[in-house]
Amino acid sequence: MLRIGCHLSSSRGFLAMGKEAVKIGANTFQFFTRNPRGGKARERNPEDIAAYLEFAKEHGIAQILAHAPYTLNACAKDEGLRQFAYDIMCDDLSRLEYFPEAMYNFHPGSHVKQGAERGVELIADMLNRINEKEYHAWILLETMAGKGTEMGRNFEELRAVIDRVEDSSRLGVCLDTCHVFDSGYDIVNHLEEVIKEFQRVIGLERLKAMHLNDSMYGLESHKDRHAKIGEGKIGLETFRAIVTHPALCSLPFFLETPNDLEGYGREIALLRKISDNS
Repeated sequence: MLRIGCHLSSSRGFLAMGKEAVKIGANTFQFFTRNPRGGKARERNPEDIAAYLEFAKEHGIAQILAHAPYTLNACAKDEGLRQFAYDIMCDDLSRLEYFPEAMYNFHPGSHVKQGAERGVELIADMLNRINEKEYHAWILLETMAGKGTEMGRNFEELRAVIDRVEDSSRLGVCLDTCHVFDSGYDIVNHLEEVIKEFQRVIGLERLKAMHLNDSMYGLESHKDRHAKIGEGKIGLETFRAIVTHPALCSLPFFLETPNDLEGYGREIALLRKISDNS
């Protein structure tokens, strides 16, 4: 069965997110660990977590994806900002210890004119420090669209980070369809070649999740503007090919399209339909 969900608000707790997921036909979901622009995380609520875990078991919800706030920059020029990123990630990962098979996704950051090589060094340094804590969650580097000095604009930059992490056994990648298309990987006309390139550079065993987003601007635009499934430059046929591809179909898929809950439900139903009919 297709594992698919969307981004849900964590403001009302985990049980509420689980119920919303089931309501719209999802069997997984993504959530921000705290306000995406920064701020404190919600206080831990053991009763809510326990109730959610029981609900998730009953309804087949597995391997949820936590998303770090956008304000984290592991390769910032300022040491204080890098320490802030480290502290927030440690706090987030400690909270995920309650959740089996949890994954934690973050944007690699921006090197702020220090150069990509320095960016790689700083990101890997933070991940090495985090590994000393021995958290269990998978940490996922997200593929990015390549705006400005953004890291993760190509597979080679992510591979360079992985290579510098001393223990990369729980380090993976979340591939965002809008981001990779906007960065220059033509998944519309050359999906098979892009998959082979990912395998060559990073290895498909490290691909642990996908963000399914159409693109408002398109190939090599470096804009990172998401569109609803089938309403952008990527198009529905490419998403059909993705969710049915032997190398991808078993991954958890997460929608980040500009939608409300009802709209997410329609997209989930659409992607299930094209998956089942292919």
